[in-house]
Amino acid sequence: MKEMLKKTLLTGIGLAVMTKDKVEQLAKKIAEEAKLPEEEGRKFVADLQKKSEEARKNLEKKIEDTVKKYLEKLDVATKKDLKEIKDRLEKMEKENDL
Repeated sequence: MKEMLKKTLLTGIGLAVMTKDKVEQLAKKIAEEAKLPEEEGRKFVADLQKKSEEARKNLEKKIEDTVKKYLEKLDVATKKDLKEIKDRLEKMEKENDL
């Protein structure tokens, strides 16, 4: 069970990093080797492309969440924080010029 989960995870990551063309080539090759009828082959290609896109989005989301988590732990100022400071500074400069 653990090995199957590992293979599934690695497959998902592999699909996530493959280009659309590579996914299509892989799907067509698998469909040909499995001797799927043309309609089933097209459906398989489309399904694999959809799963690849979903895997890519999930991987991007996980990476983004992980980076945010570590930046928060490091207490690094965000772009939003810097903009707020800049806006406050500009406001203070304008007030002092009067």
